[in-house]
Amino acid sequence: MRIITGQYKGRHFDIPRSFKARPTTDFAKENIFNVLNRYIDFEGATALDLFSGTGSISLELISRGCSQLVSIEADRDHHRFICDCLQKLAGKGTLPSVLPIRGDVFRFLKSCHQQFDFIFADPPYALKELPQIPDMIIERQLLKEDGIFVFEHGKDYDFSTHPHFVEHRSYGSVNFSLFKATATTSESATPRNDSGTVDAIDEAVSPEE
Repeated sequence: MRIITGQYKGRHFDIPRSFKARPTTDFAKENIFNVLNRYIDFEGATALDLFSGTGSISLELISRGCSQLVSIEADRDHHRFICDCLQKLAGKGTLPSVLPIRGDVFRFLKSCHQQFDFIFADPPYALKELPQIPDMIIERQLLKEDGIFVFEHGKDYDFSTHPHFVEHRSYGSVNFSLFKATATTSESATPRNDSGTVDAIDEAVSPEE
């Protein structure tokens, strides 16, 4: 697993062979970030990485200058691997505000009261709730105005009719759908936390086994 560009460009991390996670390929990651450069400046952005897996996207976002990152991964071993990777990066310089959470993504989404400039989600392709995730992100108003949500999914899904859909990109077997928040969707009737902290984290975190 390699960081494509930014402060930690070229750093490699060996993924344990026992991992079941399906990390986004370097080819797909490099290409989708090239597309994203037209939509968002990652320098100083706040980001949320859902179903973090090996942490490939989280590490890339840190390298590209995000000022705050929240990473959600339910698997104990994967979460520990992400934390180990972050510690290795911390030894090479000062990291931004990074919060790796071991917990259930859907519980987190229900309890989160923060908005982000950028959200990435790479759920298991067979996850039955997968088609509902874009609506969950938009309806929970987790994106700031003009915020971008990137959704990685299998080839059998088509989100082109979604009102916030922007474009679709495919790289081999990897598919990405991009969504963008508008002023209407990012305005909330209830107060949102935009202060750099995440509320109600305890509800999302699973106890260590």
